[in-house]
Amino acid sequence: MTIVWIGFHVEGLPALREVLSRGYDVRAVITLTEENASKRSGAIDYGGLCAEFGIPLHRVRNINDPEAVELLRSLAPDVCVVLGWSQIVREEALATARLGMVGAHASLLPRHRGRAPINWSLIKGDTETGNSLIWLAPGVDEGDIIEQTVIPITPYDTCATLYARVAESNTDMIFRFLDRIHAGERPGVPQAVTDEPRLPGRTPQDGDIDWTRSAQDVYNFIRALARPYPGAFSLLDGERMMIWRAALLPLSSPLGVPGAVLGAVVSPDAASCGQLVACGTGAVLLLETETEHAGICSGYSLSNLIWTGKVFAHGQS
Repeated sequence: MTIVWIGFHVEGLPALREVLSRGYDVRAVITLTEENASKRSGAIDYGGLCAEFGIPLHRVRNINDPEAVELLRSLAPDVCVVLGWSQIVREEALATARLGMVGAHASLLPRHRGRAPINWSLIKGDTETGNSLIWLAPGVDEGDIIEQTVIPITPYDTCATLYARVAESNTDMIFRFLDRIHAGERPGVPQAVTDEPRLPGRTPQDGDIDWTRSAQDVYNFIRALARPYPGAFSLLDGERMMIWRAALLPLSSPLGVPGAVLGAVVSPDAASCGQLVACGTGAVLLLETETEHAGICSGYSLSNLIWTGKVFAHGQS
């Protein structure tokens, strides 16, 4: 059974390494051009891994371009694994794999069809997400479900920790799928019908923090956009500041003007130091920030900044 692997996102790299390590016949890997990958959050270079295992690597602008479809035809795969790929694969490209193309979507389909499901799950305050291995179909995230893995969301998770668990489940589900295909099965059941709207895409400009929301919402927003994503941000004294890490305080009443810096929090433990900021209700403790002028600040250096009484701005980015 010959496999062509299609991906550019960090989520797919561990599964590809395991598939190559176990000796599966991966005929080639297709990834984005460097220019296109540079515009995508979570992109990673597959070149090193392909060189390590001697696998041809092809770079395309879009998997549906005529030259990309012709490449797929020339590779003549039995199965294509599309993992960590944001472009919808159209019918002409889908038809190039003898058995079909499979992909993973980081939610419990049919819930959270669409873009950036992990980020949206955190923003929405979900306590559970998952990963779905599906047969790709012309509709967006609508193919038959091969297998699903439930992934709980803890108060300590960020987009990075959740994607790590998604990547782990990718590997497990793909191996079980390949074993079943090798045994002559074609697993899959149709998705349930739902009228839930598809999740919209996100851009770096969507990271502007709305301090009028509750502290829980602001905390969820910051951890949803943490590295390797572009990050949540706000303006302080007219300068854009990235907020990479924050802590949630168990407070539920208004503490001041939303976005107002209430003061520094200090501790002998540097990791516990930061700046306390009021939200619509409650407050969050900023633990790591970054600006073009000051660079990255955390710990003692962050708590020593004189910000008390200043107010973060929203909607002026």
